[in-house]
Amino acid sequence: MRSLLILLLATPVFCQNDWPVYAGDASGQRYSSLSQIDTKNVAKLRLAWQYGVKPNEDTPGRVAVVPATEVTPIMAGGLLYYPTTDRSVVALEPETGKEVWKYDLGAAAPRRGLTYWAGDAQNVARIIVGDGNGRMIALNARTGRPIPGFGVEGTVDLRKGVGEKFPRIVYRMSSPGNIYRNLIITGAQGQENDLKGPLQDVRAWDVRTGKLVWTFHLNPHPGEFGNDTWPAGSWEDASSPAAWGAVSVDAQRGLVFLPIGQPAPQYYGGIRPGTNLFSSSVLALDAATGQRKWHFQMTHHDIWDYDSATTPALLDVKQNGRTIPAVVAVSKISLMFFLNRETGKPIYPVEERPVPKSDVAGEAIWPTQPFPVKPPPLARQSISPEEIFTGEPEHEKFCRDLVQQIGGIHNSGAYTPYSDKEYRIIFPGQVGGINYGGVAVDSKLGYVFVNTIDEAGMGILRKQDDTFTRFSPLGAGTHYARFWDPAKQLPCQAAPWAHLTAVNANTGDIAWRVPLGTIDELEAKGMHNTGAVGPGGPMATAGGLVFIGATIDRRFRAFDSKSGKVVWETKLDAGGHANPMTYMGKDGKQYVVIVSSGVNAFRLE
Repeated sequence: MRSLLILLLATPVFCQNDWPVYAGDASGQRYSSLSQIDTKNVAKLRLAWQYGVKPNEDTPGRVAVVPATEVTPIMAGGLLYYPTTDRSVVALEPETGKEVWKYDLGAAAPRRGLTYWAGDAQNVARIIVGDGNGRMIALNARTGRPIPGFGVEGTVDLRKGVGEKFPRIVYRMSSPGNIYRNLIITGAQGQENDLKGPLQDVRAWDVRTGKLVWTFHLNPHPGEFGNDTWPAGSWEDASSPAAWGAVSVDAQRGLVFLPIGQPAPQYYGGIRPGTNLFSSSVLALDAATGQRKWHFQMTHHDIWDYDSATTPALLDVKQNGRTIPAVVAVSKISLMFFLNRETGKPIYPVEERPVPKSDVAGEAIWPTQPFPVKPPPLARQSISPEEIFTGEPEHEKFCRDLVQQIGGIHNSGAYTPYSDKEYRIIFPGQVGGINYGGVAVDSKLGYVFVNTIDEAGMGILRKQDDTFTRFSPLGAGTHYARFWDPAKQLPCQAAPWAHLTAVNANTGDIAWRVPLGTIDELEAKGMHNTGAVGPGGPMATAGGLVFIGATIDRRFRAFDSKSGKVVWETKLDAGGHANPMTYMGKDGKQYVVIVSSGVNAFRLE
């Protein structure tokens, strides 16, 4: 079982505030209006309780190593809920961590969270969770028992209608659905590099009965908008793109916003010429009907695995005395787009700029990619031979030997394509940039906060069957090879390797930017502010704070949201690579929560 770390401030103030949705609320802002914990007293945070921590018998007094997790719990109806790594869902007393109920899923739990519906006059409140076998299960929020009136005895088979041809291929909800009125809107995830597999449709279900209400085809069918951006017939068994990230909802406008992943195969597009809609896009649908309202593609004809991986966050941008309803979307290449929520039009200018050409036979790389004029790219986009790591002899030697092994540094800037003739170093790599952790928004301050990673992909394309795959001599064939020392998880370009950045939404300018994380080994040798990679994201609060774990240094930190100054940090027993959350307990104390585990999620992405 994973460990759940909770921190609190001692001074009681009797009010209550929940965190009922994966990203805080339906807007995806990851923001709390709680201010009991603020910049003046955050240093008083102390451990309240932990749930799911197992003692390590080999090293008494230390926490056992458990699987990685990306889960953010939810707090609603007086209980704290989250899916554990031991294939279960639990409900806990939020003030004590005492287990109220536990439900055994019998299969892998979702990677990021679950959904709460408050119920109505005829239906009890419920927790809705997906599992690794492609099921969606509704549980009574008070008892943890399956709800008989939902699907078949509390379960809906998500494979029905999309995955019968491929019973052995992975298909699941990897992120929680979001609620609009009486609907739960869900995405899915399969095997990302397979050409064929279960269809990755976006679907809406009646949250009371589990009945399918509408379907949207991410690989458009004949006659649908975008079908001509794919080869004929590719939609019939399309295993991509997928809406594997969490969605946001604008209930007032009746819109749902979806982050859409990359097409397959991931690193070669010669067999799928075109822009490949709706891959690597943010997509706005009518929440009641599933009708497309608009889309904005952040990477055309994606051959880098540059998913739109994060929850689109809703906010208002204020300019020249007017208020613009906006959605902020980020891509793995670390570009941040502010779009008009109603039209999808960019609020700050976006330029289609030429990008490097591919030298792979048959590759139909798109000649341009969209770049926002504001803000600038938030993570490294290129590398030159002069930018190899220096400053610590052992790691510097490793990196120089690696460069010699792969025949030198070959990089042409942003959107450098992989080659089948030479090893390429790609910034950012397939992890990003920016990954599932996404952004947090402080609307009162007008800032958007984001964790970025300066980590490269590295590899060469090799023919495999009728397509290409990428491998590295250090990656033992894996397409997740990186330009780093995998034993120490240290990148091979000059530090810093990670940043926390605040962007002013009203101007598009960077408000502040600081290195995020530290490497203890290098710190001891006099190298400071190196940053420490990790894919998790931030949470902002009305107390003027930004909380974030994310990094491989196992620290959990709070930053002053106005200045970027670290105002508190602690070292966790295990790395916290999930997004934090917060709530007010019935005891009048504000709690800050992060789920931590002993495996670095960054190594797995």
